[in-house]
Parts: sequence; C-alpha cells; structure tokens
Amino acid sequence: MDANVDASAAVALRRAAGAGRVLWLSTVAFTAMFAVWLMFGVIGIPIQKEFGLTDVQFAWLGAVAVLNGSIWRLWFGILSDRLGGRRVFTALLLMSAASALAIVHATTFGGLLVCAFLVGIAGNSFSAGIAWNAAWFPRSRQGVALGTFGAGNVGASVTKLFGPSLIAAVPAAGLAGGWYPGGWRAVPVAYAVLLTAIAAGLWLLAPADLRLETARRSMGQMLRPLRQARVWRFSLYYVVVFGAYVALSLTLPKYYIATYHLSLKAAALLTALFIFPASLLRPLGGYISDQIGPRSVMYGVFSTMLLTTGLLAYGGPKGLSLGIAPFTSLVFIMGVAMGLGKAAVYKYVPEYFPRDIAAVGGLVGALGALGGFVLPLLFGYLSRWSGLHETPFAVMFGLTGVSFAWLHAAVRRTRASSSAVVGTS
Repeated sequence: MDANVDASAAVALRRAAGAGRVLWLSTVAFTAMFAVWLMFGVIGIPIQKEFGLTDVQFAWLGAVAVLNGSIWRLWFGILSDRLGGRRVFTALLLMSAASALAIVHATTFGGLLVCAFLVGIAGNSFSAGIAWNAAWFPRSRQGVALGTFGAGNVGASVTKLFGPSLIAAVPAAGLAGGWYPGGWRAVPVAYAVLLTAIAAGLWLLAPADLRLETARRSMGQMLRPLRQARVWRFSLYYVVVFGAYVALSLTLPKYYIATYHLSLKAAALLTALFIFPASLLRPLGGYISDQIGPRSVMYGVFSTMLLTTGLLAYGGPKGLSLGIAPFTSLVFIMGVAMGLGKAAVYKYVPEYFPRDIAAVGGLVGALGALGGFVLPLLFGYLSRWSGLHETPFAVMFGLTGVSFAWLHAAVRRTRASSSAVVGTS
C-alpha cells in the first residue's frame, strides 16, 4: 500500500511540474496546425483565380481539408491516451509540414484536392491535445486548461492577418532564384518550415508522457460511452459553436468581398475580428464553466446566437440592408458567444465522462469538425439556389434553434427525474 501511495505522489509531483509546459507547448503547436488547416480561406482566393475554379470548387477545396481534420479525431484522441501526447503531436506536426509542402507542386484541381485533403490531418491535433492536457490537469482545473488549449483556434486568423501581406511581399517569380516560391505558394512553404521547427521544439521541451490507467483499457471499454444519447447531444452543440465557426472562418472573406466589394486584405482583417473572440475567449468560457457550470453558459450562448443569426439572416438588401459596421458588430458578438460555448461544451465532457475524455472528447470534436466540412458546402449550394448571400446565417439560426430546444428538453427531463426521486424518498 505504501508503494502505491508513493507512486501516486510521484505522479502528482510530475503532473504539477509538467502541466504548464504541456499546456503552452500544445497550445502553440495547435495554433500553428489550426492555421494550416484553415489556410484555404485566404490562399484559396488567388488559387481560384489561377486555376479558374467555380465557387463550388472553391468551397470543396476548403471542405476536404476540414473533412480530413475531422474523421480521425476520435482515433487521435485515443492514440494520445495510449501512446502519449508528445509522440502524437510531434508526428502530426511533421505530417502536416510535409503535406503543406506538397500543395506547392499541385498543377490541377484534382491535385489541389488531394493535397488539401492531406494537409487537413492538422485538424486532428485538437482531440490529441484535449486528451494530452486532460492527462496532466486535475478535474477542478480542466475547464480553464482545456479552454486555454482550445484558444489555439485563433490560428484561423494567422493566415488572414499575415497571408495577404506575405503573398504581396514575395515576388511572383519567388526568391533565391525561385527556390522559395512566390504568390500564394509562399504561404504553405512558410508553414512547413514553422511546423518543422515547432515539432523539434516540442519533442525537446515537452515532459515525457505519463503512463495512464486508461491506456490499459480495451478498445471496447473506451468506446462504450458513445452509446449514450448525451454524447451525441454534446456533439450537436459543438457543431453549432465550432463547426459553424470553421465554416464562417472559411467563407467570411469571400462574403465580405462579394457583398461589400472589399479587397482580400480588408476582408481577411474583418474576418479576424470574428475569429479573435471566438478563439481567445475560450479560457474565459472555461473559467466561467468551472464556476457556474456549462449548462448556464450554454443557455446564454444559444440565446445570443439566435438573436445575432436571426438579424444577420434578415440583413440583406431585401431585409434590414445591414451596412458593413452593423454586420461586423453582429458577427463579432456571435464570435464572443461561440468562444464561450466551445469551452462550455468541453467542460461537460470531464464532468460526465471523467474516465473517457479521449473517446468522448474525440467524438464530440470529430462531429463538430464534420459540421465544418458540411456547412461550407451547404452554404455554397443554398446560396447559389436562393441567390442570397445571407443564406448561411438562416441555416445557422435553424441549427441553433434545434440545439437550444434539445438542451432545454434535457434540462426539463433532468429536473423532472430529480423531483420524482425526491417525491418517493
């Protein structure tokens, strides 16, 4: 028994010493990989001009990257639990760097699709990082820790802030006799170098992985919680606050250009005003969820999103005719709600499934990210069918309404069950 106590104390000391390093290293790596994952929202626009792509082909380019960053999230979360986050993150960084380099050599739309799909592997870093950080932090601090890690979503703004300037700065013929390519190709090459450097730093600086009790469980035991309806309800919430965030990060620059006739640089900067609150407020959302619980946070999130998406859906020329300032303000407020909501959803996971964070967190992340694959395509097809640029916000209004109704129904059912237990006791 003394040996077990000593072993537990040693693990606790290792956690206390290494948790901070795991958090900041994983957050930096996740921010960079998130930037690579969604870079087609910016570089896709000059690619569309160079290759003569239709709007639907443009939508598919970003969508296939999101798809590959979604479908493996469950398994990368489990891998991180079994093999350790340090190993999994380093492998993801190197695979993403190699895929980013491959884009430079694409010469056809088919080649672009393949390369975009490959680079999408970066998106799976989220579930790996959730499992990695959850292993190092006690449950009482997981809301803030996972929220801080999730703030790496701000990587979506990196390309939007620096991509247009880099594209303009590097001559079309490239640098060093063409060794460093010019135009939009300069962006993925810069990311490949950055990811490789981060991989080396993470491998050298991150603490050795912990040996977790959960790593010894069978695959069937790890996947058993996925049978519960609650897991799928949390996944729908995450489609609203994260899947729609990914979709808008990809499509807002084009929306600004088409609706308000802005330059690529201006459209990208205004999109960053949505990305910043939707990403950087995740730690605050985690802290608030730690204090008052995720349920109360989600009530506020869904109420705010219903209001903003309803106004945005009716904000076109046939409705409110919103100018660029009120439109951007409403999108900013929606981003605030999404930032708080993303952290709240992931506060639910350790509360209800403390021993199954990798599997449940992986599935919630996978389905939320799959929303980021489906929604841009749905936005594109419905906008073309309706002829209205604001159609995406009508879709989001409906999706938010369904999620809010399911949340409220679940709360009423829980309260009714509690009352029945008290009445019979």
